[in-house]
Amino acid sequence: MTPRTERGRRAHTSGMSAEAAACTALVADGWTIHARRLRTDAGEVDVVAEKAGLLAIIEVKTRPRLADAAAALPARQQARLLAAAEIILSEHPDWGSRGVRFDLLIVDAAGRVRRIADAFRPDA
Repeated sequence: MTPRTERGRRAHTSGMSAEAAACTALVADGWTIHARRLRTDAGEVDVVAEKAGLLAIIEVKTRPRLADAAAALPARQQARLLAAAEIILSEHPDWGSRGVRFDLLIVDAAGRVRRIADAFRPDA
C-alpha cells in the first residue's frame, strides 16, 4: 500500500468514526437523522437531520482540537452544501417545514463533538 493510499484509508476511517459520533450526539439531542453521506449531483452531504421541523444540513469535520474549527468550512465547500441543499429540498419537500440551517460538527481526537449551529448563511 502506498503512503498516499494509506493516508486515504485512515482519513476515510476517521471520517466514518466522526460521522458516527456526530449522529450519536444529534440523536441524543432529539434530532432525527434522515440521511448520512447523502450523494447529490452537487456533492455529498455528511448528515441531514431534522428536529421540530428545522432541517440541518451538516458537515462533519475531524480536528485534533475543537479550537481548530474556525477554518474548517471554506467558501467553496459552503457553495457545494448550498447547491446540495437545493437538490435535497426539491427531492424531499416534506423535510424542513420550519426552515433550513447549515451546521458544522467538529469531532476532536478524543471523540468530543462540538456543534456550530448556523455555521454559515446563504447570502440574501
